[in-house]
Amino acid sequence: MSSTNRARLIDLMRQFTSETERYIEAASAKDALYRTDLNALGIMMGAARAGATVTPGMLREELNLSSPATTALVDRLDTAGHVTRTRSAVDRRQVHLELTEKARVTGGKLFAPLAQHINTALDEFDDAELALLERMMQRITDATIAAKGDAGKDGSGTSAPGKDGTGI
Repeated sequence: MSSTNRARLIDLMRQFTSETERYIEAASAKDALYRTDLNALGIMMGAARAGATVTPGMLREELNLSSPATTALVDRLDTAGHVTRTRSAVDRRQVHLELTEKARVTGGKLFAPLAQHINTALDEFDDAELALLERMMQRITDATIAAKGDAGKDGSGTSAPGKDGTGI
């Protein structure tokens, strides 16, 4: 891939990220949810699909929150009727969080327009192209996770520039 095509692709990924953030802002304002609340619900929905148990500690780690901020988040979601808290049957000190039907309905309403538009865009691609896109997105996601681990390791908070001088 030429450096021009690579730079254009990176620009499109940045634009996608920005537009996704704008969508989340618009969608969360509709139901008076904070962005962190919506992100927490998304994490919980993904965990539910994977059959994983969600705890406040897991949310704290996934969202990079302090313990007090996590408590406030869980309290807001509980008060709004989006989660229930139950004690672990194995370790009564541990709290498990579960999505309520209200959270599933709210999440469905908030993300249905985005899913519909993205699915319409994906309809233009055949199975082989979708498999390539899936592989690319997984590699980009893995690279982003690896970069997060490397971010600021030199203590300055900066990273070395990439091939195009942008840091990417």
